Amino acid sequence: MAEELSFPTGIGTSDADQIRLLGQDLAADLMGKVGFGELAFWLVAGRRPTPSETRVFETVLVALADHGFTPTAIAARVTYVSAPEALQGALAAGLLGGGSRFLGVTEDAGRFLAEVLAGVAEVPSDDAGWDALATAAVTEAREARRFVPGLGHPVHKVQDPRTPVLIRIADEEGLRGPHLRLFEAIGRVHPAILGRTLPLNGAGVCGAALADLGLPVDLLRGFALLARAAGLLGHLAEERRTGLGMEIYRTVDRNARYTP
Repeated sequence: MAEELSFPTGIGTSDADQIRLLGQDLAADLMGKVGFGELAFWLVAGRRPTPSETRVFETVLVALADHGFTPTAIAARVTYVSAPEALQGALAAGLLGGGSRFLGVTEDAGRFLAEVLAGVAEVPSDDAGWDALATAAVTEAREARRFVPGLGHPVHKVQDPRTPVLIRIADEEGLRGPHLRLFEAIGRVHPAILGRTLPLNGAGVCGAALADLGLPVDLLRGFALLARAAGLLGHLAEERRTGLGMEIYRTVDRNARYTP
């Protein structure tokens, strides 16, 4: 007799009468009682977040939802111009642009900080200790000719307005952990090493905060994409009203110059 097939999952299942999600009755236990941000955290972490964790997590989602006419937003708009019958294609086009320069920095920063912390036997107990650890990390990156993710921003040249707010909220909730502490220390020490002062950008601080929440660093880009999906949907809603994507296309087309 053939062995019965089995595909175990702890996420969800359904039958004719009920939908189960995370061990809960979706209709009876979750709908109207759990916020979307809380649910997203729960789905990934496998545990329900505390109110403090939910506040920090949702602050991250808000911080990453939109940043104006970034390449991801433009890609979504012009794709919608080309195929307005396929909203999912336009949304996907914007999400596919999440990489090392936009959105992906969240994961890159979280991973960088986690790797530095994994190499120490005991985390520092004061700012001097954090500064020494940060100095070693930035110096090593500079000698290897690698960027320190989370440093610098194409628009915010002095301070990213999101960074101090997220640090403050994490501190208020008792969640200003080692990744954020190290990231802050990098902000203090890097000018002396790199010879210039760069702001700690919002994507980087979001990566540090998510890592402090105990979320897997390999999945941090996914949270940035989750947040940006809302922003892209907003751009597409506006696109339906303004048709700006067509003007973007026409402007590029009118100014294209053939160079044999």
